[in-house]
Amino acid sequence: MELAICRTCAVEHAYPVGVCAICADERQWVPATGQAWTTLEELRVAGTTIEIVELEAGLHGVSATPGVGIGQQSKLLVTPAGNLLWDPIGYLDNSALERILDLGPVTAIAASHPHMFGVSVEWSRRLGGAPVYVNDANVAFVARPDGAIRSWSGRIEPLPGVTLAQVGGHFPGSALVHFTAPDGKGVLLSSDTVYVNPDRASVSFMRSFPNHIPLSPAVVARLVAALDAFEYDRLYGNFANAIHADGRAVVHRSAERHAAWVRGDHDDLT
Repeated sequence: MELAICRTCAVEHAYPVGVCAICADERQWVPATGQAWTTLEELRVAGTTIEIVELEAGLHGVSATPGVGIGQQSKLLVTPAGNLLWDPIGYLDNSALERILDLGPVTAIAASHPHMFGVSVEWSRRLGGAPVYVNDANVAFVARPDGAIRSWSGRIEPLPGVTLAQVGGHFPGSALVHFTAPDGKGVLLSSDTVYVNPDRASVSFMRSFPNHIPLSPAVVARLVAALDAFEYDRLYGNFANAIHADGRAVVHRSAERHAAWVRGDHDDLT
């Protein structure tokens, strides 16, 4: 049977099930019309294409047009020791595979949390068997078991100088990537573990973004402390959203604002 892809989140399943467990969770949603599935071939026939753009030296964005599922922009981090595909999208084709491999071998694939699993295993199989790193706390959401999957927790280096860190929050296994860019500044691929807002001047901390469930001030403080373990200047979210300078200050300022509103400090303004 051909690989089944949830139309709402674009996560691969070994076969169609009654309802995608990722979308049935309170952090996501199942359409009013019910669970729906697609395949890579259906998406190809519908005219889906992949765009690859350079975001900065050594970092590229990979996205599908029209968007598939949640519609994230994957990040391809290029290093001398091999490349990392982060938050893989739910579609691929031969053209995209060729363009990605032209940038060097992909030696690691990872996602920040289950909403961003995409077609991870399919990417692995088509890119030469790169390991797919899945945090221990997220393994239960894997709907296509495969020998390429490697469980992990805490902090690991899938590539030299590239740190994959579990910080929790949105999901207990929510993670981010840290590396030092060629200009010597630290960069975080924060996905929506720490979500870069459309204003490009603040970030958000949520249990559910579509259903608007905030995290508590205590959890946000824990997240900020986890990020403070890294030197970083820039943050890239899981869409075409980024903080290009003073990232640490932006995170601290945003955390203080979040806590103040959740505590009720500004109820006089409502």
